[in-house]
Amino acid sequence: MSMLAEIPTYQCQYVNYTNEIWERIAAVSLVDVVTGGDVREATHVKACWDDGALYVRFECVDTYVVSQYTNRKDPLWEQDVVEMFIDEEGKCRRYMELVVSPNGVLCDLMIDHGDENEPDRFQADTEWEAQGFERTIEADGDRRTYTFKLPFSNFSKAPEAGTLWRINFFRIDDEPDGTRHFQAWSPTGAINYHISDRFGKLILSGSMSL
Repeated sequence: MSMLAEIPTYQCQYVNYTNEIWERIAAVSLVDVVTGGDVREATHVKACWDDGALYVRFECVDTYVVSQYTNRKDPLWEQDVVEMFIDEEGKCRRYMELVVSPNGVLCDLMIDHGDENEPDRFQADTEWEAQGFERTIEADGDRRTYTFKLPFSNFSKAPEAGTLWRINFFRIDDEPDGTRHFQAWSPTGAINYHISDRFGKLILSGSMSL
């Protein structure tokens, strides 16, 4: 495994949500999942929250799209996707996996690691579904923007200021010749998004300054 940077932290601001708020939200960049180095096509991620939901936006350079799946629960990660893994408990043993294709198809799974000594072994609950999950995808030339709303009803309890979740953001980007690029906010050191102890830290903080 490559030498990796420290686990990153993102301060997720409380907002009175409108679509215009994104201009004022801090972004993080995705990097190569193995090396932590630069990527071919840039991806920036932003997040914020209000009383009812977590909001996440992926802003992607995307010059070539591979997206043929049409059904919920299809193996979307075999083509272009953005993904977010969210661990409410912070123990890196159980987390939701939300995968969205450029065409807006969703694959939602709950992941369980049964043995913390074998981090590569896990089970995916395909029956679990994210309730009320909303996504909007906008394409403009070689730019594609994904905006997600995830209601807090999907968690065991609504967060409050100071709540910390473990989270990671990912992207898979294919080239015309079939070359695949794997991006992450917190790189794992391998082409494996399920190395959960490498998830970053998302802190749900107070209202942003005006």
